Amino acid sequence: MKKNVSLVEKINKSKINSVDEVGQRAKRGISAFIKSMLADGKSQEAIISSIADGTAARGIGHIGLSVYNPSGTACKTGCAFCCILSGEDGGTITEVEAKQVFSALHKFQNEPDGRDWNPKACAALDPSTLTCRSYETRPMICRSYISTDASACEKVAQGESGSGMGTLEPYHTYLASLEVSRSSLKGVKRVSTYSLAKLAANAVGGVSLDEALKRSRHNSVELNKEIKRSNKDISRVS
Repeated sequence: MKKNVSLVEKINKSKINSVDEVGQRAKRGISAFIKSMLADGKSQEAIISSIADGTAARGIGHIGLSVYNPSGTACKTGCAFCCILSGEDGGTITEVEAKQVFSALHKFQNEPDGRDWNPKACAALDPSTLTCRSYETRPMICRSYISTDASACEKVAQGESGSGMGTLEPYHTYLASLEVSRSSLKGVKRVSTYSLAKLAANAVGGVSLDEALKRSRHNSVELNKEIKRSNKDISRVS
């Protein structure tokens, strides 16, 4: 118990670059996650593993999304411009999300995928229907992105400017939770992020899970870059 309390203290004292309000929300979320696992009798090792693989961050994000019911969105089945992953990070996801996406997609190896529709599209897409083959296990970045203007999404996908689209607040808390997790577990356990684009492509490419994770794992600075992008997004709507 004493060691777990120490972990909570590390979380509360961790230094992060996320916007303060979002970072504090992430710290409270992870602390609550730890206390919940302790109440369920989970070991320190299990708790640390669930923080390191992104289970905690994903859960915090999902809880945040559960209270949202945005209106006026243009999002609908078959509109897949948001699935064109043109950013340098390729879509930031956690280890637990990467494993779920791989599990959903590896059976489609050597079949046509989203890249047959657009070279930069996510390989999880079915190119004939433009629907996601990993929809039930889609990561936070996919769950939290919405738009009020599909034509603007198309413009952005083509490299032009557009407005009316973006990520809901829980995505920023999810990212901050990953930053808190990495900071508090430094020297204890690695907290990695992965490229959704590369993970999906490798899943349908026929490689093993371990190899797909290896090929799609971000370098250590990519999460920092995504946090900076997150902060800019928050400042634009503040």
